[in-house]
Amino acid sequence: MFDALLHDDEARIAALHRLSVLDTAVEEPFEKIVTLVRTVLSVPIATVTLVDRDRQWFKAKRGVDADQTPRSVSFCTHTIQQRAPFVVENADLDPRFAGTALVAGPPYVKSYAGIPLRTPEGYNVGALCAMDTRPRHFSPADLAILSNFANIVCDELELRLIAQVDHLTGALTRRGFVAQAEREIARARRYGRPSSLVMLDLDHFKSVNDTYGHPAGDRVLNHVAKIAGGALRPSDVFGRLGGEEFAILLPETAASDAVVVAERLRGAIAQSPVVLDGDIAIDVTASMGVAALGPEMTSFPQWLERADTMLYAAKAGGRNCTRMAA
Repeated sequence: MFDALLHDDEARIAALHRLSVLDTAVEEPFEKIVTLVRTVLSVPIATVTLVDRDRQWFKAKRGVDADQTPRSVSFCTHTIQQRAPFVVENADLDPRFAGTALVAGPPYVKSYAGIPLRTPEGYNVGALCAMDTRPRHFSPADLAILSNFANIVCDELELRLIAQVDHLTGALTRRGFVAQAEREIARARRYGRPSSLVMLDLDHFKSVNDTYGHPAGDRVLNHVAKIAGGALRPSDVFGRLGGEEFAILLPETAASDAVVVAERLRGAIAQSPVVLDGDIAIDVTASMGVAALGPEMTSFPQWLERADTMLYAAKAGGRNCTRMAA
């Protein structure tokens, strides 16, 4: 039976990128799983592998030195093209793999068993892999164990994503936003590209909660998030750092252009009051601080501090305005 999701690689890659897991730091749940796979199945190599457009990247690994390898020589490319486990008992006898870099050279993979990592939408974004440096037979019991571990990996990927999304506004949480910002710093540095950060704080938000109650405050926050969602590009990143404070990451954007974006968003917020039950209208305004990623900035806290300084300047300047770092 034809499975369209297995043949739509662009949608599969989009599903992978929505997980916001590529190129992230070591995380204990995934480390435990590959350790258990290696111990329980008595294999020297185990990985949680995510298959991107041109590479496979290891979220967790044992017995492999590289962080990533080309997709073109990977076993996992074949694993994600099916729903069932993918097994190679002797790679030297398989024309798809004999003589390839991972078989003829380190880590000298001679046998492989991979279970697809499937998202709730049905896309195979990677595989949980067990590999040996000698030919071997993987029994049905081995594959059942590996499948159970793969289910845990999928659950952890979803839990990780949930923890990065603010339940009220749909924006990234502080944790999720910081992770995206650190990746953007690395990308901008690698390719010498501009990037800007906007800090956004709602003016007099405490008085909204004090006057109308916290449910009204929640409606205001949600309303602002929806306006931002409609005003920003798909490549922009919107996060809630805490309370009524938000941040916007603008890749490929110089500070002067970021000010234009911030001003457009600030105007849209000011022109869209929140209407409560009983036709009570709450006027909402926001102050903004903008900072480009400077050559002296090596971490997100430095970048955040610069944008935050500009935010306080906007507050001091009368609120409902934007200030840019020189």
